Amino acid sequence: GRGAPEPQMMMNRRSALPIAFILASLAMRCLSMKVAVTGTTGRLGREAVQLLSSKGVQTQCLLRHPIDTSVVPSIAMDATPSQVASYLSSLPGVTMMEGDATNAASCKALVDGCDAVLALHGPVKPPPLQSLFGLLPESAPTHSRSVNYLAVQNIIDAANESSTCKRIVRVTGKGEQPTAFFTVLINCLGNMAKAWNYEGEQLLRSSDVDYTIVRPGVMGRGDIPTGKVLGLMDNGGDMKVSAVTHSQIAGLCIDCLDYPNTARSTLTAMNIEQGQGEDSYAPLLAKVKADSRAFPTNLLEEHKKSARVGSVVLVSFMAVFLSVAVSVVKTIGSFVLSNLR
Repeated sequence: GRGAPEPQMMMNRRSALPIAFILASLAMRCLSMKVAVTGTTGRLGREAVQLLSSKGVQTQCLLRHPIDTSVVPSIAMDATPSQVASYLSSLPGVTMMEGDATNAASCKALVDGCDAVLALHGPVKPPPLQSLFGLLPESAPTHSRSVNYLAVQNIIDAANESSTCKRIVRVTGKGEQPTAFFTVLINCLGNMAKAWNYEGEQLLRSSDVDYTIVRPGVMGRGDIPTGKVLGLMDNGGDMKVSAVTHSQIAGLCIDCLDYPNTARSTLTAMNIEQGQGEDSYAPLLAKVKADSRAFPTNLLEEHKKSARVGSVVLVSFMAVFLSVAVSVVKTIGSFVLSNLR
């Protein structure tokens, strides 16, 4: 029989339609949309909200806490979530709604009247030892299972009940290789974040909602090359991990809403060698095809098994490190005392 189709690589390809016509059509479509956003005050969420507002798109945002009118609005790198929320709430076309993605009623209220959801939320980074020793129960609202899995189900259910919301864009990450070093590390120190992110993806693939899953590179660095560096692969294709900016991925998520062909697709987004990619996602998105391969369905136990092994290794390393450190301290202490006599 025929094997699974290879992921389609879209680099250095031109759109079949005139750029001016495409831009005009997309601009008109954007203006008629209303978009819901989760993860509002995160680094990715704030970029998306600002971009949506600048495009004239009505935006409804979910906040876990009410707006604090006593803080100074700010979007600076060191601004608190309260300051960011206050700043974003003042932007044209932006409305805030108090709630939590892990709460079904909140999600239902959020998507009411919206055409699409940008699911940009993620779990708060836990104390490493809490995750390493499994001290936080999976049922806790802050656990990765609640945030990366149950919240996604809540959004899917809300979209299904809505008469208007038919599109979900979800940002996750690479997670199909449970034994990969960084996957194990993140699972060990992040309450199985990679594992539950992938399970959340599977919820979308098994749903009737038109989804777009975006798997970006490492977000956060500021020294990212610009120009023709954008690379994209559909069908959940594998690409070399690279640094990407929050603004790049926020823009990609929003652009996906303008391309019907990106529905029910899994996109890997990385930056590639200068001159080998594109300076806009438009020509790449125009070539995207819906998922056509069979994604693994039994990875959760593999993730957990690999994390258990990784935890033993990390704890053993920590024990050896502490033992050596104590030995060094004792040696230095003995040396100092002998020289004081």
